[in-house]
Amino acid sequence: MNPKNTRIAIILVLVLCSGLIFIFPTEPVLNTRVLFDDKAYERIENEKVSKDNTNLILIITHDDGKELTNNLTRVQKLLSLKESIENNENNLLFLDQNGSEYISKIVSPLDAWDNAFNSKNRSIINASRWADVLQPPIENGWCGENATNEENIAFQSTLLLLPNDVKFNVACPAFSGSSINQAPEANELLWLIDVEDASNKELDVEWSLILTWAEKISQDTEFQITPAGVNMLFAKSQKIAEDDLSGLLIPSLIFLITILTLGLRDWRVSSITIGSVGLIILAEIGILSSFGFTISIVDAIAVPIIMGVAVDGAFWYCKSSRNKEEVRKMLLIAMITTVTAISLALFSPIKAQRSLALIMIFGIILDWIVTRFVLEDFYLSRRRKFDESHKIKKTDYYSNSTFWPIALVILATIAVLSPPSVDILDVKQFLPNDDPALNELDTLQSKYILGAGTETWIVIDGDGDSPDDLDKIQTFQKQLSNHPSIISIETGIYRSPLILGIPYSEGSFENDTINTILDDFNNSLIQTNPKLESEGVTTGVAISVFIDGKDSDAAIEFANDVRTLLSINNLDGEIGGDLVAGAELAKEFGETRILQIIYAGIAVLIVTFYLLRSPLKASRIAIGTIAIGIAVDGMASIIGSRGVHTAPAVLLGMGFAADYLSHASAEHPSTTQDNFARWGAAISSMSIFLLLGLSTFPPARNSGRLLTISILFAVILATCLSLLHKQEEEE
Repeated sequence: MNPKNTRIAIILVLVLCSGLIFIFPTEPVLNTRVLFDDKAYERIENEKVSKDNTNLILIITHDDGKELTNNLTRVQKLLSLKESIENNENNLLFLDQNGSEYISKIVSPLDAWDNAFNSKNRSIINASRWADVLQPPIENGWCGENATNEENIAFQSTLLLLPNDVKFNVACPAFSGSSINQAPEANELLWLIDVEDASNKELDVEWSLILTWAEKISQDTEFQITPAGVNMLFAKSQKIAEDDLSGLLIPSLIFLITILTLGLRDWRVSSITIGSVGLIILAEIGILSSFGFTISIVDAIAVPIIMGVAVDGAFWYCKSSRNKEEVRKMLLIAMITTVTAISLALFSPIKAQRSLALIMIFGIILDWIVTRFVLEDFYLSRRRKFDESHKIKKTDYYSNSTFWPIALVILATIAVLSPPSVDILDVKQFLPNDDPALNELDTLQSKYILGAGTETWIVIDGDGDSPDDLDKIQTFQKQLSNHPSIISIETGIYRSPLILGIPYSEGSFENDTINTILDDFNNSLIQTNPKLESEGVTTGVAISVFIDGKDSDAAIEFANDVRTLLSINNLDGEIGGDLVAGAELAKEFGETRILQIIYAGIAVLIVTFYLLRSPLKASRIAIGTIAIGIAVDGMASIIGSRGVHTAPAVLLGMGFAADYLSHASAEHPSTTQDNFARWGAAISSMSIFLLLGLSTFPPARNSGRLLTISILFAVILATCLSLLHKQEEEE
């Protein structure tokens, strides 16, 4: 095909792909589902009979901050407000103007109280004072041996959804200071809500909409509704990332164009280069969104990375002393080695790392295609004339073989001296350390049993019609209830671990099965039907357990103990949950991170040997790539924290190292012009990452700093390698 027609075709395809954004719009999201895989949670999503998405906490207080639950008028108004929301009065149900995202369920302790009183033929709604429902006294309150099922649920709701310092009163007069003649006394309580998307229930919830919704309800009523918990922290971190992206994008473009113009001394080249990168990024997003690819807010970090990689071609074509064929070969090898180093992340157990790697690889390949087939002739036309027949003389360069091993030793020393710790992957990695929301989460965890715990899922396979399977699962639940990591409800009279699984009672029959017990299961305010089924056939149960949310080491031990207990009872299953999955992932990363770096180096060795047909050059590129990898991994721990959130930056740093070392292993020694091209490309890329390092969003900030360091290390090491290469050529 004619080169001109090829250029037109490529540009036309990119423009059309960019247009897919309008057909398949996408919104970046941030939650644990896009960060890592959780097999237990995925199975629950696909097989659970009763969907249980109650994972957002709302803190309810009165405007004056004073008595709430022991004020009957305020209790009645809250019950009325909940009913108004559920009945969608004044459009209170919907979160957005389109009516797609809406509140599908509200769990309130006051509903449980109303049901408890109704079970004794008393009504909160119709009462004019608390004495109307509290007299005559309810013997032993809601926690006594003769309490009804509704009263038991009311007591559990009081424990879970009211602060720890609540005066239980009628909920459980056995507690010190409680009176059977008074309502539970607290100045705040929790609502738990479910949110669904009417257009597509598989879409992730736009949590930021709830902030606006809660503000509106608070303004229109005498109550303050404050979203809290882990999901709202993700919403806040997503908002921070979006603000960073919108705030830094234009300055980054202007800054990069300025740096390129100063380096290339040609504003046309710099403008067209940045314009092509923008088209590439839009086309990539359009293609991925058309295939239903979920783009996380973490993936947005790839945008400045793709911009930084794109400048290589502009400098090497416009400023180096190499001819067109040499530059083509060099950039092809650099692209392949960079992609090879990054591609190892595609096999990572970290979902966010796989996603980011895919976007970076796709973008880097598109960068190369546009540079090679669209911009090559333009770049060459802007090059200052250079006599290619000019024979390089010894005076044209400086040679020294000692810098290469010294640089490798320094990089290895950084890795050895760095702290060995690895941080767990959780929401705290996505918020600044001084963010007040983290203190609010700590307050929530200290005030509420529900806030102090984290939900852990145990999925167990079972035949719905097998009495033996039912017996084994119930035996497992009894044994599990003694585990010290499980949060328990304790009244001083009895202890009840927070395990929500198959109900057990002394009146069970020998022929009972999972199906006979759970087919007529009535969802309560606390628990939904735990049965799992596929195509109408029962496949097992999902047991929910609340464990300490602050101890990641205990979570790992708990997961191991659960697996052992499953094996002892001859049961098959999975354990999951945000803390368990995140803690185990962090532990696995800590144990295998060096192996991952070595494997990436081996992959680079194989590819460069195939491309260069030189064992010596391939070995040096691979060794240098590994040295950069371990040094950047060490710097992650020195300047901040090391964890799965820094792993993509380490692999990308290795990709840059492979790129620059490939440049330094070209056929002839580097001239002054080649060194200018190498350092010009490096400085331009570093300028982007320096700006990224100024962002507030921690993953972007850490990635920016680490990538700046990795490029600096890579360009220095590549320069040292080029000196060694020159001396060998001379000899």
